[in-house]
Amino acid sequence: MNSPSLSLRDALLAVAVVFVWGTNFVVIRVGLDTLPPLLFASLRFTFVLLPAVFFLPRPKVAWSNLAIYGVAVGFGQFGLLFLAMNGLISPGLASLVVQMQVFFTIGIAMARSGERLGMHQIAAFILALAGMGIIAAHNGHGTTIMGLGLTLAASASWAIANQTGREAVRASPDLNFLAYVVWASLFALPPLYLLSLLREGLPAIENGLSHTTWETWAVVLWQSIGNTMFGYGCWAWLLSRYPAATISPMSLLVPVFGFGASALLLGEPLESWKLAATALVMAGLAINLFWRRRAFVPA
Repeated sequence: MNSPSLSLRDALLAVAVVFVWGTNFVVIRVGLDTLPPLLFASLRFTFVLLPAVFFLPRPKVAWSNLAIYGVAVGFGQFGLLFLAMNGLISPGLASLVVQMQVFFTIGIAMARSGERLGMHQIAAFILALAGMGIIAAHNGHGTTIMGLGLTLAASASWAIANQTGREAVRASPDLNFLAYVVWASLFALPPLYLLSLLREGLPAIENGLSHTTWETWAVVLWQSIGNTMFGYGCWAWLLSRYPAATISPMSLLVPVFGFGASALLLGEPLESWKLAATALVMAGLAINLFWRRRAFVPA
């Protein structure tokens, strides 16, 4: 593990990743206007897997590790997120709620290491929970309880994927992260396609595919190449070089880009309660981030 402080190059890379992730919520919303959510997620990971899997050698990690990562990211994170964003939560709010993955990630890492939560982390988590409470209290106004629950489950799945990726790096320090993301997609596809068929049905799948345009396929490819291959490949690489508590809080910029893009491109209103919820969640993330940095300053 390298220094807990990000280098300028890696900080810029992290910002680029969260910019792609933040604005991606608008892209998701556009794709859901044509495609059923689970089919959309299935197509996303199909184009992550193909044709790259034929050119990238399988990473030297256990099949079980690849399977956990693939299912966690494919069905757990994006399958559930797409279901939530299909009319149950707005893009801006989704970009905020999914950042609870920071707390899930740190909690899982601590559980695996046996480390105890610090008081500052408990305080940060309470602030973030207060933000979630404000969102839940506005059921029917840009979100629903179901949408909030699905997005929280998606964020927990993201945290599982984060930890799984870190453990893959420990097992194989020279891990090719792009190959890792590509091969893990092999395990994302069976549950996504199966659940799409069972939940959405063949008629809805055929109808969605028959109404696709070049913009629809551009959105799918952006999901595959920009968001998944670039975003998650780089994120896994960053997590392999820095502590989870250093990298994960960088995602506090995602809601900034998410709300900004949704307001500018989709006209999502930024009511005072949304700003209050955002302030509480981001305050929690900031406490965790800057307290950690302070702890590494030499006496």
